[in-house]
Amino acid sequence: MTNRRDFIKKSAMGTAAITIGGLGMSARSYGSVIGANERITLAVIGIRGQGGGHIRTWCRMKDSANVRLKTICDVDEQYFAPKSKEVETSMGEKPVTEWDMRKVFEDKEIDAVSFGTPNHWHALGTIWACQAGKHVYVEKPASYAVWEGRKMVEAARKYNVRVQVGLQNRSIPQVMQAIKFMHDGGIGKVYLARGLCYKPRNSFGIAPDGTPPESLHYDMWLGPAPYRPYNEKRVHYNWHWFWATGGGDTANQGPHQFDVARWGLNKNEHPQTIYSIGGIYGIDPKECEQETPNTQTSVFQYSDGTVLEFETRGRYTNEESSLGIRIGNMFLGTEGYVEINGSQWKAFRHTEKEPFAGSQVGERPTDFMAAPGGGGHYGNFLEAIRAGNNDPLHCDIQEGYMSACLPNLANISYKLGKKLTFDGATEKFVKDKKADKLLTREYRDPYVVPKEV
Repeated sequence: MTNRRDFIKKSAMGTAAITIGGLGMSARSYGSVIGANERITLAVIGIRGQGGGHIRTWCRMKDSANVRLKTICDVDEQYFAPKSKEVETSMGEKPVTEWDMRKVFEDKEIDAVSFGTPNHWHALGTIWACQAGKHVYVEKPASYAVWEGRKMVEAARKYNVRVQVGLQNRSIPQVMQAIKFMHDGGIGKVYLARGLCYKPRNSFGIAPDGTPPESLHYDMWLGPAPYRPYNEKRVHYNWHWFWATGGGDTANQGPHQFDVARWGLNKNEHPQTIYSIGGIYGIDPKECEQETPNTQTSVFQYSDGTVLEFETRGRYTNEESSLGIRIGNMFLGTEGYVEINGSQWKAFRHTEKEPFAGSQVGERPTDFMAAPGGGGHYGNFLEAIRAGNNDPLHCDIQEGYMSACLPNLANISYKLGKKLTFDGATEKFVKDKKADKLLTREYRDPYVVPKEV
């Protein structure tokens, strides 16, 4: 398809930099970076799940990106032995282990930290790190609540550190191409964006409250969240399905597709209205302690009438679009539509059945740095650290914050069961004090996000 190939060839020059040393840096920028060859010393905080992915990525980048993973930190010490062995095998040295992240921030050798903690720890952990002068890579969603996300932005700016949010689509060349294509008018004016999260989730059961295992520092695990007796069904990974620590798949997988939707719409502002409905379906509430919905539809409208839709389907469902999307995005424009599924995308004109632009059919990244979940986004973070400014960042905390606000706002609407109007200038709801209270939370001492960072 000549048009598509020509487009990819041209857009790749502007969006996918020539890689040098695995960092995804252009030849021009590499030569102008001060301290480009200096080693960056890292710590990973939260080493299960996605945090384990951080460990594997940094280890793979040891030589190509000249990094050292000095410390791994987790509130559950049972994971220290296997993760330490993994780091030692890859890095050639046994890492320091800590259960209290504050000890990590005290270490003068640590240049940067990456967070794979539960959502409710993202803001406070990032702010503490910024105050200690550490650069931060923080997982999605950037923040558990709207107010604390704004404090993260303030902290990053005040302490002049780089804060990258782990919305990795921002560093996938094909996604970058698709977004540029739409911003350049490829399907006319984009008036509607959809985010899809179709992940069947089975019941994880119930269990009585009990005593935390000796390996788990439970008070630290709770951190800013209200105190609640330990229950094995409310901790590792299951925390996603409880309001005190997560926000369901709308705030779990959702932030990736919320971000692509907002990015494609080219909206650097908050929506004006929000409405979200749903519930828990296909699971007997007597047999599962889940609080968050497994099926949820959220609709946002911006001041110019542009619409952003997001749908979570947590039970059995079909795929959508010609790409068979389960986790991805669709965009409707006045002249056609675009589908994005991982690293593949297609653009269709009007009612035509064949795409006129997009990635090559069946094209998948083979390079570790370019692949979804690969090292490109991490390498981009290192590039910005070495550059000494935020310009190279693909997902600076401001971008990550704006996208995190979308699932946060959706869940407020869901909890209150009504449509809400939001004032983006003040970042408060219009004449709705009850909704305003849900923009933040009651923090548990001493794990308090400060008003002045």
